[in-house]
Amino acid sequence: MNPKVLLVQVILSIFFCYTAVAQDWKYDFEEAVLLAQKNEKNIVLLFTGSDWCPPCIKLEKNILSSDEFLSYAEQNFIWVKADFPRRKKNKLSEIQQKKNEALANRYNKKWRFPVILVLNQEGQVMGATGYRRDLTVKGYISLLTQFNSFEN
Repeated sequence: MNPKVLLVQVILSIFFCYTAVAQDWKYDFEEAVLLAQKNEKNIVLLFTGSDWCPPCIKLEKNILSSDEFLSYAEQNFIWVKADFPRRKKNKLSEIQQKKNEALANRYNKKWRFPVILVLNQEGQVMGATGYRRDLTVKGYISLLTQFNSFEN
């Protein structure tokens, strides 16, 4: 087989495998609320500084991107990411930045990162956590499951 063709096949395989397990993040909170109501799921809202916050980066790398967590997350929640990158190359559109700031002003007034909130379909907080070194993937799943079962 031609090495160039083989290389292209390998790259495409990696790309499709990666996208198949990637988190289905929503970036528009109102869209997420509508999806949550339609699918009868609660919402997880993540406040992160994806390119500057070490605990945020560890949380995404070690917990949120694991296959076990991704499978759980997809079945149980609608996911919203409010990212606050600092590097110029990761700069958000002005519209997205304003949406994220409005979410922070409503749900993360102290602007701490990372923050994970479980919200009901009306947007009320049911539970909150951050990056916890003492929790494994199973520990986060258990914690979010507990939050998911709370009713306000």
